[in-house]
Amino acid sequence: MSHERSPSKPSSSGNGGGSNGKSGGGGRKSSPAKPRWRHWLKRLSQWGLGLAIIGLIAVATAVGIAASRMPSFEELKNSPAGQTIRVRASDGTVYFTLGPNYGRWLPLRETPQVMQDAMVAVEDRRFRIHPGVDPVGMARAAIVAVQHRGTGRRMQGASTITQQLARNIFLSNSYTFTRKAREVILAMALEWKFSKDEILELYLNKVYFGGGSYGVDAASRLFFGHSATDMTLGEAAVVAGLVKAPSHYSPTADAGAALSRAKVVLDVMVDAGVISRAQADAAKPADLQPVKEAGQNSARYFTDWVLPQLDMLIDEGSSAIDVYTTLDLSLQRTATASIQANTPANVQGALVSLDRDGAVLAMVGGRDYVTSNYNRATQALRQPGSAWKVFVYMAALEAGYKVEDIVNDGPVTINGWSPRNSSGRFSGDVTLRTAFAYSLNTVAAKLGDEVGYSAVANMARRFGITTPINTQPSMVLGTSEVRGIDLTAAFAAIARKGVSVTPYGITKVTNSDGEILYQHEPDRGRVLVDQWVAAGITDLMQTAVNTGTGRAAQIGRPVAGKTGTTSSNKDGWFLGFSSGITTGVWMGRDDAKAVGGLQGGRAPAKAFSDYMRVAVAKRPVEQFETEVVLPEWQLEEEGDGYFGEPGQDGLVDENGMPLELPAEPNVEVETYPTDEPIVLDQKWIEEQTGRRGAGSGGGSAGASSGNSAGSGADGNRGQNGAAASQPRPAPARPLSNDTATRIY
Repeated sequence: MSHERSPSKPSSSGNGGGSNGKSGGGGRKSSPAKPRWRHWLKRLSQWGLGLAIIGLIAVATAVGIAASRMPSFEELKNSPAGQTIRVRASDGTVYFTLGPNYGRWLPLRETPQVMQDAMVAVEDRRFRIHPGVDPVGMARAAIVAVQHRGTGRRMQGASTITQQLARNIFLSNSYTFTRKAREVILAMALEWKFSKDEILELYLNKVYFGGGSYGVDAASRLFFGHSATDMTLGEAAVVAGLVKAPSHYSPTADAGAALSRAKVVLDVMVDAGVISRAQADAAKPADLQPVKEAGQNSARYFTDWVLPQLDMLIDEGSSAIDVYTTLDLSLQRTATASIQANTPANVQGALVSLDRDGAVLAMVGGRDYVTSNYNRATQALRQPGSAWKVFVYMAALEAGYKVEDIVNDGPVTINGWSPRNSSGRFSGDVTLRTAFAYSLNTVAAKLGDEVGYSAVANMARRFGITTPINTQPSMVLGTSEVRGIDLTAAFAAIARKGVSVTPYGITKVTNSDGEILYQHEPDRGRVLVDQWVAAGITDLMQTAVNTGTGRAAQIGRPVAGKTGTTSSNKDGWFLGFSSGITTGVWMGRDDAKAVGGLQGGRAPAKAFSDYMRVAVAKRPVEQFETEVVLPEWQLEEEGDGYFGEPGQDGLVDENGMPLELPAEPNVEVETYPTDEPIVLDQKWIEEQTGRRGAGSGGGSAGASSGNSAGSGADGNRGQNGAAASQPRPAPARPLSNDTATRIY
């Protein structure tokens, strides 16, 4: 019988169960192994979450601490961002502000809505919803920073209004990671402590808009001349656009840039939905007319001269101060106009005007401060030309010359130097007054050589000239450089009858509470020359204006002054005084090149006249005291003044004071007849020295007997023979005019 084989079943224990054997029994299937990166990702996530929680706790703690230490809203309102210096004119008007300039504090309810909307739209569109920092803005700024990596551009646009406020109040503008981190903490602290409206109010009143102005009210007053409460949409767009770069977008510095920026602000406001396109088009910022800063160009020369003096006058360096000055704004405008109107083209001009006590009434350092802020009135060193002759003639007057003395205008050569007059002619014998009035160079050269160049230099030093002075013969014509303000002060000292004058510009300084920090004390001055010397030079200077080279400086009342013109017409001067005001005018080129036709008696004298007519208009007319009261030694004959007249008032010294000489005992002084001349021969010498009569008996006997057969001189001798052996004082005789020598 046959058998069919049935298909065999796999055995669980057979060889074919190898795979099942690997399963480890029970028939369960094992899961595949996890990748290691997933394991580390999980760990990093856990660590990151932990660090984030710790960081948030740290940030929250820092924000809480910063908020707890933060000043109150009222304290932040009153915290300035630096020292403010308000400079006031002589009438108390504030004409210049240095440092932060704050307008009126405007509560948010009084700030125009267009100003609020413009600022929020252009600076921080998500201001109302973020917690002080804007993550969206930071992310966008980070992307821009990555795109411009390596170009040197910094990450911009990430700072919110709150961050800007924190930086303005508490931090500096340094760009560091540490400062940025502190800025973020402080911004969130501000958001924690204050409401959004309070933050916006602080920001609008403290943000910097350029020109020293902080806050929208100060900016509106600076650029548009009115309070921010009256601000229009166009004005708000201009002001809001300034925050990005105040100096670049200033409407007074670059109107085109300011207009372009204002259009950007209006477009952003339309995009933010706070205004319509029709409103933006109607704003027309191009039609706005920014106001010019009043008095800045006219008075900045004076301000730049006077403010550095504060370091020597006060110690206050943080709180606001008011500086009261001597500047007369009306006269300052007149001075500026006179310089601009009379100065030739391509030529600079300067003017300094002093009151009788040295107060600076006006100062012009150049034709235009914006073009050049170099102060030629106080800094430039220029040759004074013939204006220097006041020192030459004062030295001569002090040495004994009188204004009526005759001097010779003729050729002269001194150490190889031969000066000539500007006219090229010589006038022969003239009075000292005429020589000064027509500024004759040859006479000045002779006077300087006679009195001594050191005497002239000493006179200039006495009158406040501090710059180097050479003592070469040509110095008498003004070859030593001077500063305009120093030379003007010297002329002011002449006007003060020979008493020194020190220019000053600050009368007092007060703090914000009105406390006086500095008060100017009147300067009594020092006597530089006798009044009769000052009267003499004033006489000469008045003649120079009345009939001489300074005729163009006449103003319808007494004026005393002097012209000055240097070689090749490089410098032109006129300095003079009237009714207590002394003014000096200079004109010339900064490169010291010749200026055709420039003479002190022309344009400078005309500028002086234009200014002084206005300056003295409200002052009484003052006549000069030119009557010269000479000292006794000049009123007497020279011989009598120096040697005296025995038998009347006795002997006098060189100052005219009497000398008391002790009488010699037992000596009988005999007199000689005045009509008999004395022969200075050997016989007279022997008689005076006691040698004659002592050597021979005959001579002695003749003397003792009183014989008149001797000489006339002997016949007048006394009968006492003992007297013949005594020396006799020489008779006092004045020097003749031919032999007298002038003593200096």
